[in-house]
Amino acid sequence: MGIAIQNVPEGAIISMPMRAEGNSRWRSFLIGSLSGAVEPVGGLAVVLLASLLIPVLPYMLAFAAGAMFYVVVEELIPEASEGKHSNLSTIGFAIGFVLMMVLDVVMG
Repeated sequence: MGIAIQNVPEGAIISMPMRAEGNSRWRSFLIGSLSGAVEPVGGLAVVLLASLLIPVLPYMLAFAAGAMFYVVVEELIPEASEGKHSNLSTIGFAIGFVLMMVLDVVMG
């Protein structure tokens, strides 16, 4: 259900500029819809392989979360990417996040 809800704005982000460039409504809608067609296929593959993936699932989720944090800090916070030493802010964020997670686990 979450994937389906997320596909609506994703399709709109694809379709709206295509329509503004002069493509027909039908073509813009079709290409926007196809941009999310791979997600149900991937979801089905995960459901079918879930029993095999259980041992590595925590590591896969941790990697995905780390990649998301990196994108947020490096790309979505403009001040983090400015200046000569722009990687320091990303590294500082990562160290701070790890410290807070350790404190959360240690202090319960």
